[in-house]
Amino acid sequence: MTNTSKIRVAVLFGGRSPEHEISLLSAANVIEYLDKSRFEVIPVKLDKQGTWFEAMNLPQVDVIFPVMHGTFSEDGTIQGLLELAGVPYVGCGVLASAVGMDKDVARRLALHAGVPVVPYIAIKQGEWHKNKAAFEAKILKAFSFPLFVKPANQGSSIGVSKVKTKENLSSAMEYAFRFDTKILVEQGIPASELEVAVLESLEEGELPFASQVGEIRPNEEFYSYSAKYTDGGAELIIPAAISPDLQQSLQNFAITIFNALNAEGMARIDFFVDKNTQQIYFNEMNSIPGFTMLSMYPRMMTASGVSYAELLTHLVTLAMQKDKQKQKLERNYVAQI
Repeated sequence: MTNTSKIRVAVLFGGRSPEHEISLLSAANVIEYLDKSRFEVIPVKLDKQGTWFEAMNLPQVDVIFPVMHGTFSEDGTIQGLLELAGVPYVGCGVLASAVGMDKDVARRLALHAGVPVVPYIAIKQGEWHKNKAAFEAKILKAFSFPLFVKPANQGSSIGVSKVKTKENLSSAMEYAFRFDTKILVEQGIPASELEVAVLESLEEGELPFASQVGEIRPNEEFYSYSAKYTDGGAELIIPAAISPDLQQSLQNFAITIFNALNAEGMARIDFFVDKNTQQIYFNEMNSIPGFTMLSMYPRMMTASGVSYAELLTHLVTLAMQKDKQKQKLERNYVAQI
């Protein structure tokens, strides 16, 4: 730590992701609400070309707070860089960040952990372009309309389409492939969209904390990019108007997913709940959830008794605790012969 009595927190934001602009909004809130009596806040911006705008030396920073959403940031790339630099950082590590970003792999792990997912298939770009007709036939046989087509490695509903007819399927596939080389085609269901904020405990070995459940009611056909980030685009209900049993099940599943994907620090776990059967389906995990004024993660935590400022202090403290644990690990090995 530096000689100053305050902890130096570099807030890292921007980057090459299509979610660049959302990162700027999230970072503005994090910078505002970090406790200035405890932390010296250093904003560090990456532009869309990956240029860093801050004359800083990473070893002189006590901890990094990444507030970067989507690819080239939330997917484990920034986390890997920080691991190599040996700098403590807030949130999930390389593995959980990468797995959480890939909706296909995350769902495989969810299924292995006993958490249902909506029926889907994953298709790689080369496979699709080589044999479109066969894949279209497979999709039409496996699913009924409407269905959803989405990039496997994007957030904020970027590249997502709701497909209602066979005629619109191919264009939706090509649109999704503009944002990723692997996409998901999933069965549309009459579902409520419910979310849980999960926060790792400062006490080693304790279960993570799961917030009250929040519900998203988009004012569009689905929870699109515009619905997420336009005031009035969606109704956010916290706590969700659901039964205590359903809330408990969602919280339990959220903790199961958090642990199964090896998450650390924080994550927002998103679910679908079938309106007809009440069946719960895991949708995705966000390892760096939005921190804008409209974002569900901080709002669910606040509704659960953890203020925005308390949440940020908790996350920074946790990051530094984890770094101390890492520093105790052996880095050299001499074989005992």
